[in-house]
Amino acid sequence: MSGSKPDILWSPHHPDRYVICDSELGLYRIGPACSAETKAGTLPLSVDTAATLLAINSDTPYMKCVAWYPKHEPECLLAVGQANGRVVLTSLGQSHNSKCKELMGKEFIPKHARQCNTLAWNPHDSNWLAAGLDKHRADFSVLIWDISRQSSPDASVAAEKIRLSAVDVDSGSVVTKPLYELGQNDACLSLCWLPRDQKLLLAGMHRNLAIFDLRNTSQKTFVNTKAIQGVTVDPHFHDRVASFFEGQVAIWDLRKFEKPVLTLTEQPKPLTKVAWCPTRTGLLATLTRDSNVIRLYDMQHTPTPIGDETEPTVIERSVRPCDSQLGSFAWHPSAQNRMVVVSAANRVMTDFTVFERISLAWSSSADLTWACGRHLYDCTEDGAGEGAESAIEKDIATKMRQRAQSRYGHDTTQVWRNHLLAGGDDAQLKSLWYDLFYILWRPENPDLKLQGNKQALVYSGIKDIVKVSSGETSDSRRCWSGSERPASALRYHSEERSLALRLCGWTSQAGGAGGGPEVDAEPFLLSLEQGREWQRAAAVALFNLDIRRAIQLLHKGATTDKGDLNLSVVAMALSGYTDERNSLWREMCSSLRSQLRNPYLLVMFAFLTSEPGSYDGVLYESSVAVRDRVAFACMFLNDTQLPRYIEKLTNELKEAGNLEGILLTGLTRDGVDLMESYVDRTGDVQTASFCMLRGSPGDVVKDSRVQGWIENYRHLLDAWRFWHKRAEFDIHRGKLDPSSKPLAQVFVSCNFCGKSISYSCSSVPHQGRGFSQYGVSGSPTKSKVTSCPGCRKPLPRCALCLMNMGTPVSNCQGLGKSEEKGDPARENKLAQFNNWFTWCHNCRHGGHAGHMLGWFRDHTECPVSACTCKCMQLDTTGNLVPSDSV
Repeated sequence: MSGSKPDILWSPHHPDRYVICDSELGLYRIGPACSAETKAGTLPLSVDTAATLLAINSDTPYMKCVAWYPKHEPECLLAVGQANGRVVLTSLGQSHNSKCKELMGKEFIPKHARQCNTLAWNPHDSNWLAAGLDKHRADFSVLIWDISRQSSPDASVAAEKIRLSAVDVDSGSVVTKPLYELGQNDACLSLCWLPRDQKLLLAGMHRNLAIFDLRNTSQKTFVNTKAIQGVTVDPHFHDRVASFFEGQVAIWDLRKFEKPVLTLTEQPKPLTKVAWCPTRTGLLATLTRDSNVIRLYDMQHTPTPIGDETEPTVIERSVRPCDSQLGSFAWHPSAQNRMVVVSAANRVMTDFTVFERISLAWSSSADLTWACGRHLYDCTEDGAGEGAESAIEKDIATKMRQRAQSRYGHDTTQVWRNHLLAGGDDAQLKSLWYDLFYILWRPENPDLKLQGNKQALVYSGIKDIVKVSSGETSDSRRCWSGSERPASALRYHSEERSLALRLCGWTSQAGGAGGGPEVDAEPFLLSLEQGREWQRAAAVALFNLDIRRAIQLLHKGATTDKGDLNLSVVAMALSGYTDERNSLWREMCSSLRSQLRNPYLLVMFAFLTSEPGSYDGVLYESSVAVRDRVAFACMFLNDTQLPRYIEKLTNELKEAGNLEGILLTGLTRDGVDLMESYVDRTGDVQTASFCMLRGSPGDVVKDSRVQGWIENYRHLLDAWRFWHKRAEFDIHRGKLDPSSKPLAQVFVSCNFCGKSISYSCSSVPHQGRGFSQYGVSGSPTKSKVTSCPGCRKPLPRCALCLMNMGTPVSNCQGLGKSEEKGDPARENKLAQFNNWFTWCHNCRHGGHAGHMLGWFRDHTECPVSACTCKCMQLDTTGNLVPSDSV
């Protein structure tokens, strides 16, 4: 290949050997780089591999093309096409095979000298070698030689051979008579044998692609095209062929040879080589002139639901094996997606692997699957989050799926129980559902109604409640419970503050609605005792100025099973409380606080050691529940401090997406903003949907964000095949938000007048029969309608029983034997469905649902004669079974 760019040929027998074809032939062996570093003459190909030169052949000048003998013996036999049209058999290295010695130096000479453009060995009959030559008006351009034939040239040919040959060759090794001669008065630029038949040869002639059948050489199949260069057959799909012209690649299907089935994107520069990947289906590599990039085309066929194939989908991408311009490349015959490239200028070789595209797919059940090459990986979430010692938290999709199965959010009588349906281990969900319980329960209690129009404030949260308390607040200085010594802290009282305390759960449900100084927190303390929340109960008792009750709760917590003995120490410290600022007790409490870890114990001492009106140690302890901090603020902050603190705390909780903030925002626009932050942080559209539906006013439910959460949750239930759960959610939604009830989406209309049959019947004076009057009840004694109530034209007939739709059918093929003797209620439901109208949206044929189901159990095509529609296969969900079926 003197004067041209180099080419690469992999050995068909040894996966570690290849030949570089340039002005001479060089045989290389590729191996690990570590074992080749010490050897002289090794060339690094990559970080892990290197090439060792094994042999060089310089005996064949004027090379234009090279082809490697396909059989194992002789293993290093090469055919070289020269500029004068001759084909010479040569070898690399020493071979002791007698057949190789006989073939070495054998020449095949055409009648008229012209350039040999391409060579191809027959993969079935390895003695056949096809050569493609330039055009000559008196000769053929496709010659098929038999290398095993012995033929002596005549004198003129011998003399011409001696004159043109640079070496002496025995006259017995010259063959001048080809086995077949094809393509007269034309030029052959490329050719290849078709694997499906050893007698078929595909050739890229001057103006057409031609398929020659050697059994009848007088006839050929051809198609006119300019894409005649580089013809190559897909090794995985023998009817698919690629060829190119300048910068455009054409893909052909030999079964439909009239035109290309696909034309790939035209490149700005002419192409120099195209090659199918031998280890990857449908992957074609192309190289353009003066380029350092190899373009890859991944062609995949996608079958349609009815079995037909669509046009192949092509995914195009580029790879750059090295920085210099490439001369040629060659796929490795067995290593997946591996190739060796050689640069055009300095003949530097590079070993390169094309990495597969990684396709990811999430399943609706939170399983992750990805494909890379021939490998398919599946990542499934196991029960890692269930163990107490596990640090891996379950994905939110898994949590929502489990909660949906436990009917989470559907408990409308005892709203607070929904956090138990969610597992009961999420503190924020517990706070949310208790907040909703208090918010929704208070307006229904006739003993707790507020004066005027203040009852609506309950839905707005504590933030709006405290804003209207200015001017109506009174303060008092109470004594410690059980003592006549007054406390240093001022207590503030108003009707709105009392309501806020009830929303926080601190006061009993039967407590009065007035704004008096007395707060009955004993029921709340008893509930905390039952829950063994000793520290929290003690803190609430202390904030209600009952220090004796707080000490009692701490002692009780220390003496119970698995109790904390440190609580006795804290109780002893509380018993010595004094309000003197410079007392020894305050100094000891300050040192004790640094050793405490429980946040409620910390805020207890912070309260006792704080100055009146300055309680930052309590209000800004983030580990304390929001409801407890807000209740404390409602008791001890004045009308100036309280709204300012509530506003600041609300903004912090909204930004963090903390569900405890619903107590402050209520189910208003601020509540939607907080819920949006929560959804952005966790993705829990399930909780957001149920929360906003359960208590929001109508204008909030209509917010686009709320509607988006609801629709996304509905789609999730459908994706999980929880169709019964989704229907139940729609019913629940319709009860809480009547405006969300959908209109009729499917109705039966008359073919003649176009009116809805069911709508026309709704105007009949005796309503209430609905669809049952069309026979869906299954009872032959009930009234039936077989004509349109509007125009009195007959309804369509069932394609199977040929009776007018609306006629009840007593015996349907849709009922199986196991269903005929079942539950009477189930039989009634099946009978109603079996008489429904059903039709195919494609061919418009149909009939009774029971008849159609019975037909498609044994057939795939439509029951109407001459209709070939595969109705049931068009429904992709027809064979799915709901995951929540009962």
